[in-house]
Amino acid sequence: MAIADGPLAGVTVAVLGGTGPQGRGLVRRWAAAGVPVVVGSRSADRAGETSADLAEATGGDVRGAVNDEAAAAGDVVVLAVPWDGHADLVRSLARPLAGKVVVDCVNPLAFDKQGAYAVPVPEGSAAQQAAALLPDSTVIAAFHHVSAALLDDSSVASVETDVLVLGDDRDATDLVRALADVIPGMRGIYGGRLRNAHQVEALTANLISINRRYKAHAGIRVTDV
Repeated sequence: MAIADGPLAGVTVAVLGGTGPQGRGLVRRWAAAGVPVVVGSRSADRAGETSADLAEATGGDVRGAVNDEAAAAGDVVVLAVPWDGHADLVRSLARPLAGKVVVDCVNPLAFDKQGAYAVPVPEGSAAQQAAALLPDSTVIAAFHHVSAALLDDSSVASVETDVLVLGDDRDATDLVRALADVIPGMRGIYGGRLRNAHQVEALTANLISINRRYKAHAGIRVTDV
């Protein structure tokens, strides 16, 4: 996909939690594809170190900032943060996230001796919780099932998986689908309204079980589309 004349032309993506495994991997892939990216973190030093590392590795336009500055700088803002801190972070950034497309890829999971399992969310899902806390933003759910290990492995040229994109705004879901499509091997697929995000988030627990059993980095593919 050509960035200069496609749906991503002029779009800057901010990734909050961009120093963590999934966030860092997404930054790497978008920067390599020519998308300007801002790495957001609670620590300015960590954001700066990660952005410098990925800018050198990809040759892309990557810079670092603390979370509130990154949120203000992005046209699209991705939440790639731990579930435990999700509500507090989102609530604190309501003002800089106003008017933005916010992509929530957080999976509300817990772990015990039997493995990963989905935890209940009063609002229904992490994405719905974000939407409730961000009434002036357009919240989209996506990128839940993408292996962080594959994303951040520079030896992996193509990340072969589909990305389910859920939301209530057609233009916003199309934009986020384009963010998936720009990564080699990846394809964005519309997966329904935001109210259906719960089962998409919860499916990640099943994929973790698959990965542990088969020592794999499993994703999903949607057939006949």
